[in-house]
Amino acid sequence: MTDETTADGAPRGGARARVRPATAADVPAVKAVTDAAYHHYIERIGRVPAPMESDHAGNVAAGRVHVAEDAAGEVVGLVVVHAYEDHLYLDNIAVRPDTKGTGLGRLLLEFVEDHARALGLPEIRLYTNALMWENQKIYPRFGYAFVERRVEGVYDRFHYRKHLTA
Repeated sequence: MTDETTADGAPRGGARARVRPATAADVPAVKAVTDAAYHHYIERIGRVPAPMESDHAGNVAAGRVHVAEDAAGEVVGLVVVHAYEDHLYLDNIAVRPDTKGTGLGRLLLEFVEDHARALGLPEIRLYTNALMWENQKIYPRFGYAFVERRVEGVYDRFHYRKHLTA
């Protein structure tokens, strides 16, 4: 399996999109997609969401970022993941607002699962801001179980995890 294919070797996302490791040339697009995906939350949560303040160049250089590009080669989505000894942490998932409802988010979540399995990791962990209530509906639909609500600094977060099967 490569980062551009599913576990069975099929191209990711068919003609819609393919997922690949981000390169330094992708950093501006990673920032643009992240900002576009999270900007509307600033007013709701009263501060800039943490993913917008991430070190995008550092994450790309560390190999943590995978981008989804459309048939024209434009970055339309991304995930930022951190591998730990016992889990894969999904730090950020973002899609361009004009791609919502196209299955791109599902494609990226499936990529994260495949990536965790390829690394031999048994679960995925993530959190979302308590005021991003849309996410609290999405993650359980994809098999993520609510773990706890925890305030961390200025952020009120809902933590989730998904145990993977082989």
